[in-house]
Formats: sequence, C-alpha cells, structure tokens
Amino acid sequence: MKDHIISHRQDPVQLEKLYRSNKGSFKKEFNALYPELKGSIFAEFWNERLNYHSEELNRGSAGEIFFVLIASLVAGIIAKFPAFFGIEEEFFYPRNIGFIVFPFLAAYFARKNKLSAKKIGIILISVLFGALFINWLPDVRESDTLVLSCIHLLVFLWAILGFAYVGAKGENLENRLGFLKYNGDLLVISALICIAGGIMTGISIGLFSLLGINIEQFYFEYILIFGLPAVPILGTYLTQNNPHLVGKVSPVIARIFSPLVLVMLVIYLLAIVYSGKDPYNDREFLLIFNALLIGVMAIIFFSVAGAPESKKTRAEVLTLILLSVVTILVNGIALSAILFRISEWGITPNRIAVLGANLLILVNLIMVTGKLLKATSKKEDPESVGNVIAGYLPVYVIWAIIVTFAFPLIFGL
Repeated sequence: MKDHIISHRQDPVQLEKLYRSNKGSFKKEFNALYPELKGSIFAEFWNERLNYHSEELNRGSAGEIFFVLIASLVAGIIAKFPAFFGIEEEFFYPRNIGFIVFPFLAAYFARKNKLSAKKIGIILISVLFGALFINWLPDVRESDTLVLSCIHLLVFLWAILGFAYVGAKGENLENRLGFLKYNGDLLVISALICIAGGIMTGISIGLFSLLGINIEQFYFEYILIFGLPAVPILGTYLTQNNPHLVGKVSPVIARIFSPLVLVMLVIYLLAIVYSGKDPYNDREFLLIFNALLIGVMAIIFFSVAGAPESKKTRAEVLTLILLSVVTILVNGIALSAILFRISEWGITPNRIAVLGANLLILVNLIMVTGKLLKATSKKEDPESVGNVIAGYLPVYVIWAIIVTFAFPLIFGL
C-alpha cells in the first residue's frame, strides 16, 4: 500500500480507488509516510481528510434514527414476551436473551453495508435456526448441556453480527479488526449510557417519592426493560456516526491496565502457592482461571490495536510479552486441572467444553507471543498481533457452533 500511495501521489483517481479498497490500511500507511511528504498540496489534503475530527455530534440520517427507534422498541417488546404471553422467565431469558439485541445490531449493519439479498437471507436463516433450536430443547432444570448451549449460542449470534459488520469483505483481516474494535468501543459507550441511565433512574424515583408516589415497580417493569435492550443499539448508532467519541478510549484503557494486570497475575499465582488453593479439585476456582484468559486476550488485543498513528514502545511490547507468557502459564495450570478432572471423574459436557476452549486459547496465545517476540526484533509490527487474533476468530466460532448445536445431541440433557 505504501508504494502505491507514493507512485500514485499525482493521480487523484488512483488514490481514491486505493483509499476505497482498504480505508484502514490506507490511513495507516499514509500517516507513516506523512512526515516525508509534508508540505505538498497532495499530502496536506489527504492529511486533513484522513485525520480531521469534527467536535460536533453527527446525528446520522433521519432513516437511521428511525431504524434505531423502531429496533429499540421491538427489542423491548421481545424482552417483555414472558409478561405478554405468560412464558416462564427461567425458560425464556437464558435461551433468548441474545435474540433481544444481536439480530437488531446485525440488521443495522446489513442496512448500513447494503448487503446483498443472499447475505441477508443467510443472516435471517441462521438467526431463525438458532431461535428454533434453542427453544426446541426440553426444559430440563440443572442441565449442564443446556447451560453450555445457551452460553455458546451468544457467541454464535455474535458471529452473525460480525458477518453483517464485515459485509462483502469477510476475508479481509482489516474488516475483522474493525469489528473487534467496534466491540471495544461499544462496551465503553454502553457503560457510559448505563451510568447516565442509572443516574436518571435514581433522580426519577427520588423525585416521585417526594410526592408520595412509588414508581419503582412500573419503572423497572416497563421503562428499564425497554431501556436496557436499547443501550447497545443506541451505542452502535453513536459509535458508527461519531467514531471520535470513544475510538481511542479502549486502547488507552488496555495500555494502562496491561502492566497492572501483569502484576496482578504474578501476585495471584504466588498467592495460589501461599494459600494452598487446589485448582485441580476446586471447580469455581478453575472457572475464574478461564475467565482470566478471556479478559487478558482482550487486553492484549486492544493494547496493540489502537490508533495506527500510535507507536508502541519497546517497554510496552515487552510488557505484553510477559503478560502473554504468564497467561500461557495460567492456561497450562487450567488445562492440566481439566485433564486431571477428566482422568479422575470421567468425561462430562462441561469438562469437554472447557478443555476445547482452553486448547484454542492456548494455541492463540502461543501465536500472539510469537508475533510479539518478532516485534521486539523489529521483524514485524506489533499491530500484526491484531491480525493473528482476527484471523483466529473463525476457530472460536466453529467451536461455539459445535457446543451449541452438537453437544445437546451428543450428550443429551
């Protein structure tokens, strides 16, 4: 891309084609070249175009606002199905909570990316199949297989959202990276919206209580249950129309916390030895180990997948290497504990699911560590770590599909 930008710098048409073919890569390479090209009309024009940030809030088109309002309303109505149709909440929400939000987010990006009828059909069929399958499973309480299927169904629906997000360029790692960054931005903006909503909830209930009117039950049954599904939909609308709002927040947070998490993990491992905790026989302790792995993977990704103009120092890369190595150690402990439990007490759906997830994460961590080691010797850019994570996403999705749809058939309920 860099060579093409230089060779076509006097050809506006070719530059525009380059930019449209891969906007993320074009911006990254141009910003790296800008110090050399600074001063020319071509360089100043593209610098302003690529890096200009308006302070005004972009409200998007009227059609987009209308879509967000209707999607939020319908999502809220689906969330109220148990009350409207007399469905048991214990049956409905564990199975269907993902269908309250993910299909509407997928519809937002399908509309935004102008997906073909074929791709929209794939999305609709996938969502419908997931909904029919999970609600077809018998209502067996205390079923590990059912719980696993419900949890991994969320990953399946998340993958459908990713399919809608990347559009026609699903094989492009830049688009997959963009999807992962969108998830980080959405978490940040959703947290801010929830904080604001929490403050408004407290004020509203407090004001009416001064009048002697108790609105808590009505507020939580109608206002809150419609408001919560609207949060990710509204957050998506805001991040897509105003990327400057939180675009740099998640990488900054990750970089701040990566050394802190490293110190915490080292202390935690030492504390395990000191306290005499036994991950081989303590199930809850083992679950915490596995949750740590997912969190650390997210921190590593957002630490290296920040704005392209931000360069990682050697100290930052070394911190990430140490974090990866320590996490591999944690993964090894968790993996050995799972294998021990299988050898002692036999195979169960839970143990197979956790074993598979741990193996996948271990392989991904080793790949990430290898890329980081190459980055220290200047053989590769630290941002290539993001490509490793993005390229590995289909593996996680395939495993989630197996656990969601095959485990209930293999192990029963």
